Formats: sequence, C-alpha cells, structure tokens
Amino acid sequence: MPKDWYEWHDLYKIEPKLQQRLEIVREYIAYSLNASPLGAIRIVSLCAGDGRDLLGTLENHPRAKDVSARLVEINSNLVERGRATIESLGLAKQIEFINGDATLATNYVGAVPADIVIVCGVFGNLTDGELNRLLDNLSFLSKTGAFVIWTRGHSNGIPYSDNVRKILSASGFEEVNFKLTATGDMGVGIHQYRGENLPQPKEQKLFVFSGIPSKAR
Repeated sequence: MPKDWYEWHDLYKIEPKLQQRLEIVREYIAYSLNASPLGAIRIVSLCAGDGRDLLGTLENHPRAKDVSARLVEINSNLVERGRATIESLGLAKQIEFINGDATLATNYVGAVPADIVIVCGVFGNLTDGELNRLLDNLSFLSKTGAFVIWTRGHSNGIPYSDNVRKILSASGFEEVNFKLTATGDMGVGIHQYRGENLPQPKEQKLFVFSGIPSKAR
C-alpha cells in the first residue's frame, strides 16, 4: 500500500476506478468551462495532488487562456510535478500552484469566489462532522452560479455519495450531473451553486483532513 500521497498517485497507472474517476472529472471540468459565461474563468482546487484533472483538461481546451486558477496541495513533490506540467502547457502566468495547507481559508484569499471549485479525492478522507463543515464552507469558495466538482468512493456496499448529494441539495447546490465509475465504487458529481457567496468563512479552518494514503477512499 502507498506510504504517502505522492506514491498514492502512482495508483492511477494501474487502478481502473481511479482512471475512470479521472475521466469523468475531466469531462465535468470541460463541461463547466464550456458552460461558463464569456470572459475570465476563476478556478480553485482543494487538495489538488499534481493537478492532473484540471491540467489534463486545459491541455486541449479552447478556453484554457480564459482560466486563472489556484491549486492548493501540501505534498511538495506533487506540487513540483504539477508546476512542471503548468510550465510545459505555457500556463505559468495563469495558474498558481500553492504548496500549502488546503484546509486553511487564507490560502484561497484573492482567488475566490471561484467560478469552478474542484474538490476531488477529499470527502472520503473526512469524518462526517468535517464533511458537513467543508460542504458548508463551499459558500465561501463559490460564487453564485459556480460549478462544484467532487468525488466520493463507496465501500462495503455503502453508497456514501448519496449523503453528499443530499447535503449539497439542501445547501443551495443544484445537481447538474452524477455518475458512477464502471467499477461501481466511485461517485463523481457536479453541482451548481444557487445561493449567495459568503465573503468570510465561519472559521479559518475550512475542514480537518484525517485521511491516510493506505486507506484512502
């Protein structure tokens, strides 16, 4: 089993559920870009890994030059790899990769409210209480009309994504689409925020990430 998150990302080479999840996430990012109004598109990504979901989408997307993005990731090796990809795509002036704690509100100041919020590979690494707190704080990260793209793994026959969908719908987020991977154990959703942006989060800490790579879901 992987010992750290950098090693965990190597599972994308061999795990069908992760490969399928990534494909759906990129599909939803592309949809969000296409559906955004003309002009600048602001994006933030929490616990961004090496940014392969967003960067892989922007590589061939016609609206790539409209994007300004901030990706936040605490693992320095993943950030280094992501920054190298950004340079290779010629997007260094548009995309900022912060090597920092994605749970802190200060790491998003100046980049939010965003038009697209990417929260992938996060929810399965939170307690129920922290999941609720993060979902509540999405109103700080999201502008009215923003698209939120998220993932949640299933295990032991329990469809954990059902709870996420329920909470989001009750919190001013309208479901745009939801898919399960062909393996049946990864849910990917896209919601659109219909509420008002909150300029200040309720707390400096948006959530507490408690996951470990060997048990990631």
